Amino acid sequence: MSEDNIMSKLVCASCGIAEVDEIKLTECADCGLVRYCSGVCQRGHKSYHEEACKKHNELLFKQPESTHFGDCPICYLPLPLDPDESTIRTCCSKMICNGCAYADALRQAEGMLQHTCPFCRTAVTHEDKDKRLRKRIEANDPVAMGRNGVEQYKKGDYSSAIEHFMKGAELGDADAQFNLGCCYHLGHGVEKDDWKFTRFMEEAAIGGHPLARHNLGYGYWNDYGNAERAVKHLIIAANQGYDRSIKLLLEIFKEGKVSKEVLAAALRAHQAAVDATKSPQREAAEKYLLGL
Repeated sequence: MSEDNIMSKLVCASCGIAEVDEIKLTECADCGLVRYCSGVCQRGHKSYHEEACKKHNELLFKQPESTHFGDCPICYLPLPLDPDESTIRTCCSKMICNGCAYADALRQAEGMLQHTCPFCRTAVTHEDKDKRLRKRIEANDPVAMGRNGVEQYKKGDYSSAIEHFMKGAELGDADAQFNLGCCYHLGHGVEKDDWKFTRFMEEAAIGGHPLARHNLGYGYWNDYGNAERAVKHLIIAANQGYDRSIKLLLEIFKEGKVSKEVLAAALRAHQAAVDATKSPQREAAEKYLLGL
């Protein structure tokens, strides 16, 4: 998030007056990027802000080509949304699906081969795990930055977690942007700030993060009663295969705020996204992990 974006929260976009004492600023209802001290200022600034507002919404509501996970770099199938069905490798920061990892483990066991990463073939030892992660962080790997942030967060070191989330977010990692937004929402390691929470959720959603997208839709529906924007966000998340968004769309449908045709299209797209993540190798890996 740029300094200009942060400053836009602090002052009226039209006259520049800061939010102090009795002066209260109101967000642009269409994008939330800028704030105004009065209706007069908002109307006077409309011609300057209209284009930026339109471009932001076009970017925000564009269906991403894939989730932030992308495809498995070995089988090229979309990675599942369940984090337990794939693993990030500390050697190369690649996320490998369980199907490919399992198939490679069988190959190595049958050939009595050294245990290596399925993607980069680096020898795998638990002793080198932290060393490899530090090496990736030193190389400004955004995924490694975000992963280390999560580890520090679990330890209760919010300050270090925020530092790594910030770096990962600046480098474009959607998970880091999402986690940073959550920290602003909860006030962990930073001052609680719902405006920054929303901005980082938007950045993560644009990057293909379905939970960030769902959170935006849930907020517009549950907190603001804005069914139009809520449905837009939820349809995008549903199209990515996110189950909770389909469930919330069904609730909104019962309230009469989404049409039967729109819901049916979302259900079809959701199922297609889920089916695209399936393969015989992944099913075999799941059976093995379940002990079947």
